Amino acid sequence: MPDEAADKRYKIGEVCKIADVAPYVLRYWETEFPALAPGKSGGGQRLYTHREVDIILRIKQLLYSEGFTIAGAKKKLETEGADPAPITEAPSPSTRGSKAETAAEPSSVVMKTLSSVRRELAEILAMLEQE
Repeated sequence: MPDEAADKRYKIGEVCKIADVAPYVLRYWETEFPALAPGKSGGGQRLYTHREVDIILRIKQLLYSEGFTIAGAKKKLETEGADPAPITEAPSPSTRGSKAETAAEPSSVVMKTLSSVRRELAEILAMLEQE
């Protein structure tokens, strides 16, 4: 099953539900972030890989949760090698500005975010198993 998940392609509507953003937001992000280049089906439908979905979730986190600008998020993704950092490694808003501070434990905000993501993933898995 892990191979099936890695090979799965997600339609724009599925990605919108996963990331909780509108389709026009994803289309805009494609123009701003080179790491997002979904393939297209024969009918022209955007098909996102699992890696691209992870990048989208990281972009959303950078922009909405951590307060980065588009330019700042681009730079951050470049330093991460366009591979999204796990949410547990994301600095909390209170420590992001200080390089001297390092968190030994994930912040409560990160833990709440992780719990929310886990719940959403369980819901997605349940929907996929129903199909």
